[in-house]
Amino acid sequence: MRRRAGLGAIQKQKLQQEKYKDKGNEIQENQFEQMTKQLDVFKTNLEEFASKHKNEIRKNPEFRRQFQEMCSSIGVDPLSSGKGFWSVLGIGDFYYELAVQIVEVCMATNEKNGGLISLDELRTRLIKARGKSNKHQEISSDDLMRAAKKLKIFGSGFTVVPVGKGKYMVQSIPGELSMDHTAVLQQVNSLNKSYISVSELRDKLNWERDRSQKALDHMMDQGLVWVDLQDVKEKQYYFPSLFNACVDSAK
Repeated sequence: MRRRAGLGAIQKQKLQQEKYKDKGNEIQENQFEQMTKQLDVFKTNLEEFASKHKNEIRKNPEFRRQFQEMCSSIGVDPLSSGKGFWSVLGIGDFYYELAVQIVEVCMATNEKNGGLISLDELRTRLIKARGKSNKHQEISSDDLMRAAKKLKIFGSGFTVVPVGKGKYMVQSIPGELSMDHTAVLQQVNSLNKSYISVSELRDKLNWERDRSQKALDHMMDQGLVWVDLQDVKEKQYYFPSLFNACVDSAK
């Protein structure tokens, strides 16, 4: 018969397991400490880099984007660091000022576009509003994206909506667009025009007619869509927020 392990053997095995566990915890603590030290070194180097290239970060939007990505890779957010070293750069002030200007443009165009504006049109309007004064920094689409995302603190009133490869729209009305509504915008954008019909949605997205109609009716109720009844074949639903984008692509 096979003999069972004695009490001494069981205790010995238990002690060994506890030693392995303690050793494992020790290794994890050492690794965590080393990683913490490395991050501190990275942050110090990042501060030195930021100090050295402060003017370039402020003036060059592409350089500013790359710097933001460097910060993000080690968990540093200069936009939320309002005190200490990062406040010296003034990056946070730049984005907060830009966010306020985004709100102003959105409010001024709400009546026309129903609270939905393309990122390209937003950038064009902001550049025009800011003027050509040297005191204003050049703004890029990446700057607008970062500033607009900061507006989420106001709730669902401001949202960045992807509508295609590298194409975005800023929604400035309460309530989030559903996946169907986003799909409609993406489809209209892909056709390089500012309008679409129920039958086009049905054919392009393989939707039932009722689903296509429901999505467009909701967007019309929200003021995002205008309906054209002049077409003898079928209603055409126009997106005023895409008018300028279509004009630019036709040039």
